[in-house]
Amino acid sequence: MINVSLLKKTCEVPGAPGFEQRIRQFVLGEIKPFVDEIEIDPMGSIIALKKGRSAKKVMVAAHLDEISFIVTHIDDDGFLRIHTLGGFDPKTLTAQRVIVHGRKDLIGVMGSKPIHIMKPEERNKAPQINDYFIDLGMRKEEVVKLVAVGDPVTRERELIEMGECVNSKSIDNRVSVFILMEALRELKEVELPYDLYAVFTVQEEVGIRGAISSSHRIDPDFGIAVDTTIAFDVPGAQPFEMVTELGKGAAIKIMDSGVICDYRMVNYLKELAKKNNIKWQPEILTGGATDTLGIQRSGKHGAIAGAISIPTRHIHSVIEMAHKEDIRSCIDLLKESLKGMDGFDWSHG
Repeated sequence: MINVSLLKKTCEVPGAPGFEQRIRQFVLGEIKPFVDEIEIDPMGSIIALKKGRSAKKVMVAAHLDEISFIVTHIDDDGFLRIHTLGGFDPKTLTAQRVIVHGRKDLIGVMGSKPIHIMKPEERNKAPQINDYFIDLGMRKEEVVKLVAVGDPVTRERELIEMGECVNSKSIDNRVSVFILMEALRELKEVELPYDLYAVFTVQEEVGIRGAISSSHRIDPDFGIAVDTTIAFDVPGAQPFEMVTELGKGAAIKIMDSGVICDYRMVNYLKELAKKNNIKWQPEILTGGATDTLGIQRSGKHGAIAGAISIPTRHIHSVIEMAHKEDIRSCIDLLKESLKGMDGFDWSHG
């Protein structure tokens, strides 16, 4: 169904916002045989071109970066203080392992005040990011030889299969990187109607920065972002809160807090899903934004933009979960959208 081994490798390569070097090199090695041209833009996003029959431009974006941290201080005992790169729910950090990317990679643990010595009012208070520190198990004199202020920190957790699902850190957004790579591979021998710009963007988690820059550079006519979305299909959730559900198929974005998707792109993706028997579900996300925002409004002329989203449970934690059939549906929907774009009426009706 899907290449879990490749997905595992993709999720486990580190790549903090602004420090995407390793995941960028990994992706470059995977996609080179399937595209005609590759460049890396000044911000570090990969722009891979697969030429089509006409010069109209389609941009598909999947961001490389993962929510991470950056070292802000090393105290006298060798403990690290950090700042977030991207959005975290602080309660998910308790007792987690991390990787500090200094002169060499070092395993650290997220430490905080033990519950045994907390005051009653502290026990009932939600944890904050500044309650945590990183313990490397080393004295300061050893730490400073290997770690400096400004070094990135990523989460440490491998991908495993659980039932019909995969579970890992960085499903957001490495599953989308995987989907775009697999779509390129499966389209290798297919002549597309329009030029395809497959863009693996940087710094999405800190403000959609790479997509804004690369969209301005490409100036696409059409755009599709591939990213995760919330699946809150768990005990206690009300139906209206779920956004999406695992196993119900690819999510076709209608809107989020950063974009109202072009109704033509929404209708196009819905028609393709129905025509090709691809499971799909609608997505309206009232909080959060994706590279769709950058694609839609950052080109010189604006773009007809939408998004394919992967339903994900436990998002922005180290145990993010996606359904293997949903991932397959997203690959299929993306492929069909790129193959048939010249056969749809894109005029305003």
